[in-house]
Amino acid sequence: MLHNLALARLAQDSAAKWPDRPIRFIVPFPAGSASDLVARIVAQKLGTLFGQQVVIDNRSGASGNIGAEAVARAAPDGYTIGLATNSTHAVAASLSSKLTYNPETDFTMVSMIGASPYVLAVHPSVPAESVADLIALAKAKPHQLSYGTAGQASLAHLSAELFARMAGVQLAHIPYRSSAQAVLDATTGRIDLQFGTLGPTLEQIRSKQLRALAVTSPQRIASLPDIPTLQEAGLRGYDVALWMAVVMPAGVPPGIVARLNAALQETLESPEVVAALAAQGMDAAPGTSEALAALVRDEIVKWRELATTMGLKQ
Repeated sequence: MLHNLALARLAQDSAAKWPDRPIRFIVPFPAGSASDLVARIVAQKLGTLFGQQVVIDNRSGASGNIGAEAVARAAPDGYTIGLATNSTHAVAASLSSKLTYNPETDFTMVSMIGASPYVLAVHPSVPAESVADLIALAKAKPHQLSYGTAGQASLAHLSAELFARMAGVQLAHIPYRSSAQAVLDATTGRIDLQFGTLGPTLEQIRSKQLRALAVTSPQRIASLPDIPTLQEAGLRGYDVALWMAVVMPAGVPPGIVARLNAALQETLESPEVVAALAAQGMDAAPGTSEALAALVRDEIVKWRELATTMGLKQ
């Protein structure tokens, strides 16, 4: 009993002093990616609030699974946090039976950051001015129209496969190490189309290096008000958004989790962070640890059912 009380007091003391040194923020995607840009916005504000550096550590590869595993295996002392997305915490578990971490039990859920739709965009040389045009072209050229993603089993990959299934077409998947590489090859015409994250894709759309055909959210978005949704284009029920969240390894003291959650609420409600995230196409959406845990559970079920139906389970 005395031993347990001593441990509880020690945990309280460590939470009260936390953080007293820099925090490592593992981002499971490359520098310059949409996830990296969002993480840096959040890290800068957290560093100001804590009076400690929050250092970005990019651990990319395997559609984010390498970085996610690094978070799961880190010491649960509060000095390693990680960026979680649909890809790392829902799609990966849905597609692979060989995942080296459990998205639910190997992590402490902290808070959502926000969500953003994808944009279906084509290179200007592709003779498609609408989703209907693209579907007709793909039906005339099965397996010939190519799209790029940040890797096999990424959310963009599954989003494109969902589109192809609902549209009754076959596309050629080209996996890259990062979404930035996929965007670059889409702008040069090396690939025909992509489901791109909104922030990095907006500049290419505005400069007419890419032609936007639709967004994946149920409603149109303010930054592309003239671009229809895929539901408007005839794919009823299509609804995909990239969400990002902050997690920690399993076993972090509750007091530290509570302090980080409170700091994230303050961060994501600050006008400068809201504006910076909006510039990346993301709506800030802070929440509780419990809400994030429920979202992860629901997303795993959603994408697992889809992966099974589509025969994508590995």
